[in-house]
Amino acid sequence: MSLLTARNVVSGYGKTEILHGVDLDVGEEEIVTIVGPNGAGKSTVMKVAYGLISCWEGTITIGSTDITDHRADEVAQLGMCYVPQRENVFPTLTVRENLEMGAYIEDTPAANDYQHVWDRFPILEERKHQKAGTMSGGQRQMLALSSALMTDPDLLLVDEPSAGLAPDLVEDMFDRLVEIREETNTAILMVEQNARQALQVSDRGYVLDMGENRFEDSGSELLNRDEVAELYLGGVWHRRRCVSSIAAVPTHRYLRR
Repeated sequence: MSLLTARNVVSGYGKTEILHGVDLDVGEEEIVTIVGPNGAGKSTVMKVAYGLISCWEGTITIGSTDITDHRADEVAQLGMCYVPQRENVFPTLTVRENLEMGAYIEDTPAANDYQHVWDRFPILEERKHQKAGTMSGGQRQMLALSSALMTDPDLLLVDEPSAGLAPDLVEDMFDRLVEIREETNTAILMVEQNARQALQVSDRGYVLDMGENRFEDSGSELLNRDEVAELYLGGVWHRRRCVSSIAAVPTHRYLRR
């Protein structure tokens, strides 16, 4: 069953049209990744779905509920949360205060809501009284994800989760997203420039180009399509070299059975 459905979505900024009839589906408990070149409209898809910008044409639904042009706070009430690439924490607030802000649609966060965060990211418990603005990029990203999960959403939108992370933390971030899906049954839609690693952990993927759908397939199939590799993943030869080097990695553990 499709949790999020977008059909023939047209949108943009001011008078500039960025999306020219985009279609997209996210099923329950799926990880879906949107990849494509800069300016393809990847982040715009998320913003229009979450109600941050207007949908000029087309429809967007959560389950059977039409959310086309709903406000972001209304969308959040329906079980969707959004983690932007930048400015995704309150830097002058502590870790615990950021989590409280993440649970704003609840009257009072339950104690076990915090415990789930501490269990998943022990470093955040150690630093729960630290101002978010003084934390490392990786720790802030953990906090942003945790804040979004405080309301136990059905669908999490994550824009460039690996942006700004040190190379040794990128794989860990993707592992964390997989763990979140497995532990909470939360579906995840992410935009990611690190296309190869993102598609490895994804059930399905979309390639956008110039604001239009170009390809749609399982994550593994997109990685193995020569045209996708040539145009968006750095070339066929490089793809085959990477696939052979990845062969020893049990990437099947990321895929739902």
